[in-house]
Amino acid sequence: MTDLTRPQTPDPYPLLPAVASFTVTSDDVTDGASLKDDQVAALGNTSPQLSWSGAPEGTQSYVITCFDPDAPTPSGFWHWVLVDVPASITSLDTGAAAAELPAGAFHVRNDGGQAGFMGAAPPEGDQVHRYYFVVHAVSEPTLGVDADASPAVVSFNLAFKTLGRAIIHGTYQH
Repeated sequence: MTDLTRPQTPDPYPLLPAVASFTVTSDDVTDGASLKDDQVAALGNTSPQLSWSGAPEGTQSYVITCFDPDAPTPSGFWHWVLVDVPASITSLDTGAAAAELPAGAFHVRNDGGQAGFMGAAPPEGDQVHRYYFVVHAVSEPTLGVDADASPAVVSFNLAFKTLGRAIIHGTYQH
């Protein structure tokens, strides 16, 4: 087996241009604590409940992401990218990624190749991984990408259209 020992990757969000922050809470994710089995790919593979409030004035839509910067790749691992959630939506139920999405919203493929949520799946024996669930408040009604965009293209577009971010993160180790 390959030795995956390496330094922990920094939290990527403070490295981005500063934007306003707002609040995200979850019935399923406790900030900084281990994820529930439901959010683990091999156990439940279910997107968590999320609620947010206090988005900046001018928010016209949201993008919801889950990113693992600790994956043993130079680019981390995108577990969930939900684009063009209407500004009128301020919560998603548990399992919303596999249910009917809000009108106009769509998934781009995660790094597992699927459109939707992919639960935590770090390599066995690897270090603790962090899963950042982020609600991005967007200044436009649509981000201007389609379902064929990569998570990197979504992130690039967010760099120019994000008014604020609400972040909660869980952890998992296999």
